[in-house]
Amino acid sequence: MANRKQSKALVRKHIFPVRLSDIELDLLRIKSLDAGMSASELMRRNALMRPLPKRLSKISLQTYWELGQIGNNLNQLVKATNTALKIGRTLPVDPELLRELLELLHQCRRDIASDDVDDDDSEEDEDDWEAD
Repeated sequence: MANRKQSKALVRKHIFPVRLSDIELDLLRIKSLDAGMSASELMRRNALMRPLPKRLSKISLQTYWELGQIGNNLNQLVKATNTALKIGRTLPVDPELLRELLELLHQCRRDIASDDVDDDDSEEDEDDWEAD
């Protein structure tokens, strides 16, 4: 079988060193054997051919951060309410309302964190992706 000539752009001549622990190296070797390809090919395919996760927009990240701050404040109110309950003082807020609010807040944060930018065709989102 004759060697086929490859385009110069496709010839792999660059080496990219990667540091691995002994365990990681063993796992890489096992996975490459299971996949029936070299470790280099396995790493190339995993690094270059798998789609990267979508980024969150700047607005989503800021909203996520703000909700975290609100959550911290709610946690302080819950602590004050629990302390007031223990020592028999008047409650600063309705404990059940606090629990509902806190759960709603946690749900909002989970939704934002799991919700990648869905409006890819929106022009407003394009501004979020510009390099700073």
